[in-house]
Amino acid sequence: MVEEGKLFIGASRKPDDTINKGEYLELKFGNRHGLITGATGTGKTITLQVLAEGFSNAGVPVFCADVKGDLSGIGAIGETKDFILKRAEQIGLSTNPYEFQEFPVIFWDLYGEKGHRVRTTMSEMGPLLLSRLMNATDAQEGVLNIAFKIADQGGLPLLDLKDLQALLNYMGENATQLSNQYGFISKASVGSIQRELLILEQQGAEHFFGEPALKITDIMRTTNDGRGAISVLAADKLMMNPRLYATFLLWLLSELFEELPEVGDPEKPKLVFFFDEAHLLFNDAPKVLTERVEQVVRLIRSKGVGVYFVTQNPLDVPETILGQLGNRVQHALRAYTPRDQKAVKTAADTFRPNPEFDCATVITNLGTGEALVSTLEGKGAPSIVERTLVRPPQSRVGPLTAEERQKVLDVSPVRGQYDEDFDRESAYEMLTARAKKAAEAQQQAEQPPVEANAGGSRWTLPGFGDDEPAAPAGKQARPRSSGYQRETVVEAAMKSVARTVATQVGRALVRGILGSLSRR
Repeated sequence: MVEEGKLFIGASRKPDDTINKGEYLELKFGNRHGLITGATGTGKTITLQVLAEGFSNAGVPVFCADVKGDLSGIGAIGETKDFILKRAEQIGLSTNPYEFQEFPVIFWDLYGEKGHRVRTTMSEMGPLLLSRLMNATDAQEGVLNIAFKIADQGGLPLLDLKDLQALLNYMGENATQLSNQYGFISKASVGSIQRELLILEQQGAEHFFGEPALKITDIMRTTNDGRGAISVLAADKLMMNPRLYATFLLWLLSELFEELPEVGDPEKPKLVFFFDEAHLLFNDAPKVLTERVEQVVRLIRSKGVGVYFVTQNPLDVPETILGQLGNRVQHALRAYTPRDQKAVKTAADTFRPNPEFDCATVITNLGTGEALVSTLEGKGAPSIVERTLVRPPQSRVGPLTAEERQKVLDVSPVRGQYDEDFDRESAYEMLTARAKKAAEAQQQAEQPPVEANAGGSRWTLPGFGDDEPAAPAGKQARPRSSGYQRETVVEAAMKSVARTVATQVGRALVRGILGSLSRR
């Protein structure tokens, strides 16, 4: 529900439990980012659904992940249920008829099972994010950086896993020669990276790398009636590999920053991005990655993109990023452990105090679907925190059936664009072709010249007797020796490729902002 440039969140309550006033998020501050926190089962997903509906009705596209599988219901009209009608009545929606509606949804899935395939290329991912995905050591990250450098200079597109695997094979075979030009390349590090790539392949990462790559414009669509499309990523299976999940969302965020133009502070966001299970992004993240995330979050606001982190504990988000999240919705927290107690205090201290109640006490006593809400207002200052009953969704609470999901996919505006793989010529094919050509040239060079043999057969085969005198009777012919041991096809090919790739200067492939921020 949108009212005069505002998104309706719910109604605040006075200490005597009577309704105080409506709580809104001003659309012009929607790109100032936000935070939704709370323990499991306190209503975070419903709050996400409510905000996504409001942004969509305001004409703002939304991207969010469906971690538990129940957010897909946003694509179906809401159903009359007692708890929904009761909440609508509590916050005063019964005075204006509470209308259910369905929302324009595009379903996405890295595995292509519950939505359209989502892919990117190795080159777009870049060595930093790839290192994060593989949990690489410093030495391994250095080798990956060299690999991308060689690919750039050699005009070798890195699109999928097999492209990087082929390039690493070449680097391992020619480590000594390449180390003189690019710095030390450890064969052990190359082998470790290959093993990690194999693990990623077994975990399903091969579905993510390849073409056609996702176009950012396809998650920024609006409908003919002016509503923003809600892109829902099926993440229930993806969560089996949380590092891939976090890396994918971070890549998408960096691509948005890279491709979108500067717009300053628009009247409403160009896109709102919900990062559910945000703690996965920062768990064991190296300092350099956290710094890059902070840069992206700080700078992407000027591109008109609002980023909303959804997590259980406010301590999951680093302070440097937490300070940039102006719109807050805090559901209940439990204070069972010292860390929980610290989280409660941290959450309470981040709000602009309300003299009518103690935040730290209220946070532990909030009911399901109830939250402390503070949004930016006026000139961008946070509002006084209010104890708020979050409004019920207008769409379905709960998942779509498989048949309902398929109907949505059948009328999707991107139907057929991403559902089939496209494997064009890239590093793997180019290295294979060069190796084959080099091997053929080497074999041809090794063939001895054929001399005419007047008394022999019409065809001569060196080494099969026609070009040698017969051994005397009673004596065994001595085997011929070439005097050298022939290189294998792979050895000969790789040496040739090394000479070609190491000297060829190619166009540098474009990668995400996380690979280029340090140069800004």
